[in-house]
Amino acid sequence: MRIENHRLSGVAFLQAKNIGREIVPEIVILHDTASRITKGSAATYLASAPNGVSVHFVVEIDGTVVQQVPTNRRAGHAGKSSFHGRTGCNDFSIGIEIVNPGHMTRLSDTQCATWYGETFATNLFGIREVEAPQHGRGLWMPYPEAQMTAVLDLLRALFDGIPTLRDITTHWYVSPGRKVDTNPLFPLEHVRARILGRDDPADAEAEAFSEAVKLTARDPRMVVVDTSGDSLNLRRWPSFNPNVLSRIPDGTPVPVLRRGTFDGREWLQVAYGGHEGWIVAAYTAHFLPA
Repeated sequence: MRIENHRLSGVAFLQAKNIGREIVPEIVILHDTASRITKGSAATYLASAPNGVSVHFVVEIDGTVVQQVPTNRRAGHAGKSSFHGRTGCNDFSIGIEIVNPGHMTRLSDTQCATWYGETFATNLFGIREVEAPQHGRGLWMPYPEAQMTAVLDLLRALFDGIPTLRDITTHWYVSPGRKVDTNPLFPLEHVRARILGRDDPADAEAEAFSEAVKLTARDPRMVVVDTSGDSLNLRRWPSFNPNVLSRIPDGTPVPVLRRGTFDGREWLQVAYGGHEGWIVAAYTAHFLPA
């Protein structure tokens, strides 16, 4: 696979009805189709979907990849979304729909049903019951090896061919509380490690757009959490995406390591409970030792 004129060579192309303006893609968002798994069903629907819906790629169960929107054009796959403080992810992302039935409910010990009424034998498809913080409890179908291989090959081609790409995420991450795809059986961190390496681009971005706060014994640069009795989320990155490391009790003094402004809001990187993470500066007060 390689990028040629914003299409991937060696990949089938089924042009979508809804193709937007030119964009500079910076992230890839992975989705589940939450649809029938019959080959071509999801791709055909997405190519002619109403209301501005479209996607760049569809990956079938058997590993077939269908491109529907050029990689430098906007597709309508993410809806209301944000990534590390930046809203409107369709404006800077490539969307990949992975054919999968999505969340299912149990009918019996051996049968389950999708939201659209299709039934599956749980043992035949390796369907498992899983509960996860961002997904709730449900039954989920794993992603076959051929499909996962195709996803990895597609991601490698995109990141090799598009120098502006810097991260991989999921629909549930950019639309928390609204979406649950990809499902909890998708090996996101494995995929990110294989394609991006071990260094997290979000950590580098947070460092690039913040400044270090010098700590000394005489001037420790402490703040105290001030939330009127509530605890404060300590986050891995300065954003409201799902990335909570811990919760800091109200009234707790913490040392400030870095500070920066992200999406118009001031954030502080602090140390607490063995973690280094970010808190919203508005929920702190200056700490004055007795």
